[in-house]
Amino acid sequence: MTHINNPMSIGDLMISNRLIMAPMQQNHGSAEAYATDYHINHYTKRAGSIGLIIIESTAVSKNGRLYPDDIGIFTDKHTEPLKRIVDSVHEEKTPIFIQLSHGGRKSHPKVTEKMVAPSPIPFDDRYGTPNEITIPEIKEIIADYRNAARRNVEAGFDGIELHAAHGYLLHQFLSPLSNQRSDHYGGSVEKRSNIVLEILEAIRSEVGYQFPLQIRVSASDFTEDGLRSTEVAKILKILEQYLDAVHVSAGGLLPIKPLATPEGYQVPFAAIIKQYVNIPIITVGKIDNAKIANYILTEELADFISIGRPLLNDAEFAKKLLLGDE
Repeated sequence: MTHINNPMSIGDLMISNRLIMAPMQQNHGSAEAYATDYHINHYTKRAGSIGLIIIESTAVSKNGRLYPDDIGIFTDKHTEPLKRIVDSVHEEKTPIFIQLSHGGRKSHPKVTEKMVAPSPIPFDDRYGTPNEITIPEIKEIIADYRNAARRNVEAGFDGIELHAAHGYLLHQFLSPLSNQRSDHYGGSVEKRSNIVLEILEAIRSEVGYQFPLQIRVSASDFTEDGLRSTEVAKILKILEQYLDAVHVSAGGLLPIKPLATPEGYQVPFAAIIKQYVNIPIITVGKIDNAKIANYILTEELADFISIGRPLLNDAEFAKKLLLGDE
């Protein structure tokens, strides 16, 4: 029987157990988007028992920051503060991934000179209407991801998670609700996937194929005309050749919430996607006890359990879960 204590690999990296610390914004970055001593302390405290840490969303572009106090990796000067986090977490014998992101139409207005998106469709009144991104600007952003991947290796991270969920730029390209282009980057599922495909190719050109690379997706837009799990699975089949794992979440494209959020409410999305791809699936969402976590693994609904808020509330939560402390 598969158990949360069992090891499993993501790509060539062996993870000591099936628990992953989900990326969650800490809002303690400097005005210039540098990581700080807060981040070193925060992530190191939660290392040791957890199988893998994924740090919070890290901006690849100056105009792609999610918050005025988030962190970034869009200049070489951002590398050293991130390396200090990595080195400290590695002292606890825990691997650590970075999550690379661009906010697109959800980039924070206070730190965004020009907001871009696949189409000029606003998220809401607070963000305002974005500019439709041009082909040269798309190429610049792809280069930003390539440079971020290089800096990620220099900082010593063990892998990369590409953020294509929660309504940020790459999710905006994937969903027909926010992408109404008619060029190479819009229209069919295949064309809406092109920017993500090209970013993955760019990252692989920097890190090679032995370096773990995974993606986070939203498997539902929580509305009838938006993305659904089966369509996201089709997208992932296009991208799978470049990936080592998929982190399945939901929502964020529109300012709406699911009708209900019971225990493990996002697991069905992961279970559907797992039927279509041949790489490990990470599930998340109100999985806060060993019984439900082990059930998910035993029934092969997912391969890893991602934990967010419980770890924010209790740095020892993963250790307690692995010991069977309910």
